[in-house]
Amino acid sequence: MTAMEAFSANGIKCITMDDVAASLGISKRTLYEVFSDKESLLEACVLKKQAEGDCYVEGVYAQSGNVLEVILAVFQRHIEIFHKTNKRFFEDMKKYPKIYAMVKNRHDNDSEKVLSFFKSGVEQGIFRDDVNFGIVNLLVRSQFDVLLDTDICNEYPFIEVYESIMFTYLRGISTEKGAKMLEGFIQEYRKSRIG
Repeated sequence: MTAMEAFSANGIKCITMDDVAASLGISKRTLYEVFSDKESLLEACVLKKQAEGDCYVEGVYAQSGNVLEVILAVFQRHIEIFHKTNKRFFEDMKKYPKIYAMVKNRHDNDSEKVLSFFKSGVEQGIFRDDVNFGIVNLLVRSQFDVLLDTDICNEYPFIEVYESIMFTYLRGISTEKGAKMLEGFIQEYRKSRIG
């Protein structure tokens, strides 16, 4: 198990440098020669995960016919990741201000890419041209922040809340063409999820 997998599955606080060294089959001393502390290890893990995500999106984008296909592929990947991630991971992340700021900064930088992406969707006739995507993107990001900061997941499964946010958002910005594509995806997604 990698350090990131351990952090994700159990939360950051629960995993010690001893645990990481043992799971990698190395001495704690060797681990400390590479990473001065848990925060530097976590930073390397987060940066690696972000780079993997970037490669995934680039690969999907290169093979897709439109931006909605990319969004839905990324959605499915996030669902797979969330299934393996303990909510404590997100809560614990806030205890590492440098890392938390790095993640927030990345989200801010990604917002520019997302806006450009949605403009392509408008040009493809998938998304409506009367939507202020800057505002909508901010609202959706805020909903995810609230999701992680509240106890809503004590009442509803995290995945169900995530799906509700994403599907409602995408339905609201889609043209008729985009909505048909989205509904087809949702039907197939729910069949595979149940089956």
